[in-house]
Amino acid sequence: MIQKLLSKNCNTHGQDSSYFLGWQEYEKNPYDPIANPAGIIQMGLAENQLCFDLIESWLENNPAPAGFQEDSALTFRDLALFQDYHGLPAFKKALVNYMGRVRGNRVRFDPNNLVLTAGSTCANEILMFCLADPGEAFLLPTPYYPGFDRDLKWRTGAEIVPVHCSSFNDFRITGAALEEAYHRARKRGLTVKGVLVTNPCNPLGTAMTRIELDALIDFVVAKGIHLVSDEIYAGTNFAEPGFVSVAEVIADGRADSARDRIHIVCSLSKDLGLPGFRVGGIYSENEAVVSAATKMSSFGLVSSQTQYLLAALLSDEEFTEEYVAENRRRLRGRHDALVRGLRAMGIECLESSAGLFCWVDMRHLLSASTFDGEMELWKKIVYQVGLNISPGSSCHCDEPGWFRLCFANMSEETLNLALRRLQTFVDSGRDSPNGGGVGQRPRRQFVAHWVLRSAPSSKSER
Repeated sequence: MIQKLLSKNCNTHGQDSSYFLGWQEYEKNPYDPIANPAGIIQMGLAENQLCFDLIESWLENNPAPAGFQEDSALTFRDLALFQDYHGLPAFKKALVNYMGRVRGNRVRFDPNNLVLTAGSTCANEILMFCLADPGEAFLLPTPYYPGFDRDLKWRTGAEIVPVHCSSFNDFRITGAALEEAYHRARKRGLTVKGVLVTNPCNPLGTAMTRIELDALIDFVVAKGIHLVSDEIYAGTNFAEPGFVSVAEVIADGRADSARDRIHIVCSLSKDLGLPGFRVGGIYSENEAVVSAATKMSSFGLVSSQTQYLLAALLSDEEFTEEYVAENRRRLRGRHDALVRGLRAMGIECLESSAGLFCWVDMRHLLSASTFDGEMELWKKIVYQVGLNISPGSSCHCDEPGWFRLCFANMSEETLNLALRRLQTFVDSGRDSPNGGGVGQRPRRQFVAHWVLRSAPSSKSER
C-alpha cells in the first residue's frame, strides 16, 4: 500500500549499483584499528583526508571567522538572516580567485558568471534541468562516475548515452567514439543536448590533453550542442602532463562560437576535502543559464555561515598557495605508494596524474573474462579480503576486470594493511594447484584469517 502512494521516481534512484552496494557492506562492518580490526576497509570513497592538519592549523590561527567575528564585532545576526540567492559577494570573489589559482592563474573567472550550489551533485542536476527536457540526452564518455546515473537522470528525466572508450588508447576520448555515440542516440530517437565530461576524470585519474579538448570543442561546435566540464578534481592534479581546463580553450578563442554553450562545474569537496560543507558551483558565460540556475539554486543553497568562513580562508592567498602545493605533494606520495604496492604483487594501474584514486587492472585475476567474472572477483575482495572497491562495470566500463581503488580517505597505516590483505589474496591464487586465476581456488583455502569471523552468509551476498 505504501509503495502505491509513492512516485515512480522513488524507484529509479540507481542505488542498486554495485558501487552503492559496496558502501552498504562497508557500513555494516566498517574497519576500525581498535574496535573492529577485521572490518571492511573503505576504498570506494573518493575523499581527501590528507591535508586536514593544514586547514585545522589555519582555523586555530584564525579563530574570528568561525566565531562570527569581524574586527572584534559579531556578525552572527547578519549571517543568520536571509541571504540573496546569488551568495555572499566576498565568498564568490574568493572562490573564483581560488579557481584561477588551482589552474595556474592561466585563466580568470568572473564572479558574476558563478552560481553557487550545495555541492557538485546539485550543480550537475541543475544544469540538466536547464539544458535538457525529459527524454533528451547527454553523451558521457566511459568509464564514468556511477553517481551520474542518479545525479543526472533521477529527477530530471534526462537520458545518458555512453561514449565507449577503450583501454586500447588508455580510455582517451576520440572523435570517432563521440560520433558513434551521437548516431546511436539518434537511432534511438533521442535528441542529444550535449556532452558531459569529468576533467580530471573520475574514475581514471587522468587529465584531458589539449588535443582531446580541441576535438571535443570541434564536436560540440559541429553539432550545435552543449558541453559540461565537471572539473571538481582540478585541484588534485599532482603530476605531468598537467591539467588543462576548458576555460583555457575558451580564453584562447578557439571556442568563440560555442562559449555560451560551455559550462564548468566546480567544488571544494575534493581538493580541500570539504564534502560535508556542500560547496559547489556552475560557471557559465550564458546569461540565461546563469539566471535560471540561480533561481533553481534556491533549492540547494550554501549556508551563509559556510560562505563567511570559507571566504576568509580562500582570501588568504599565502595559505591557499601553500595548501595547493602541499596537497599535490601528499597526493602524489600516496598515489605512488599504492601503485608501488600493487605492482609488487603483479597488478598494474592506468598511468594517472590526478584524483584520489587509481584505475586498477585486475583482468588477470578473473576466473572468466566476463562481467560475471568481474562480479565474482569483486565479491571476494569485499567479503573475504575486506576491501570495498568499485568494479568497472559500475562505472559502465566496457571491459571486465578494471576496478577503482581510492587512496586518500585513510591513514598510511590503513593503506598498508589494505595492500597486505590484497597481497595475501593474490598469493593464495598463485599457490593454486590449478595454476589458474584466483577465482579457481576453493573459497575456504584462500580466506584470510582477518575475515573468517566477518564473512557474510550466501543470503547476504545476494
